[in-house]
Amino acid sequence: MPSTSEILFGLSSVANEWRQVAIAWHVALGVSLLAILGGWRPSTRVAAYALISPLVSVAAAAFAFGNVVNGIVFAVLSLALGAVARRFSSESIQLSSPAIAIPGILLVAFGWGYPHFLDTSHWTEYAYGSPLGLLPCPTLSAVAGLSVVCGHFGSRAWALTVTTTGVVYGAIGVFVLGVTLDYFLLVGVLVALAAFGMSSHVDERDAPVDRAA
Repeated sequence: MPSTSEILFGLSSVANEWRQVAIAWHVALGVSLLAILGGWRPSTRVAAYALISPLVSVAAAAFAFGNVVNGIVFAVLSLALGAVARRFSSESIQLSSPAIAIPGILLVAFGWGYPHFLDTSHWTEYAYGSPLGLLPCPTLSAVAGLSVVCGHFGSRAWALTVTTTGVVYGAIGVFVLGVTLDYFLLVGVLVALAAFGMSSHVDERDAPVDRAA
């Protein structure tokens, strides 16, 4: 079992050596958000698969840098969410109301500019080079936040899977690795889940199956 210092060094290595990958994820997320603001509404299934893709990226980065535990966890998480997403319909996503979406927007912002592990010469580099799509906590924060904005696609299975993973990694960050910044993730995903519970369009069937697909 690697020591805390070894784990932190490994996370820092990923964040700095794969910085170009993180920049690409920032661009992809930024373009997607602008498209949604412009009226684009992908299907629930497509949107869900899109949110899974940065989790796959985290798994790949973890395996590449020898963090087998994170690699396995995020690979399994991606497969589990993929199995849930397969049942989603081809209907367009329904965005949450502004009040419900606020915790999600804050989580996305936190994941976007996650100010840890990245070595920078100026704080503005966090705006495009933070380890989104590379490290667990910022990626989970962004995925959880976007899930809230999309109403968790009306799926309790999706909501609980994302939230549980966020709580676990937030707790590990705070209480094991000493990254107090991860309190935001830990508390944020719990608030986001509560917001989801108050949503008016929760599907009791846990996401409809598109039988025509």
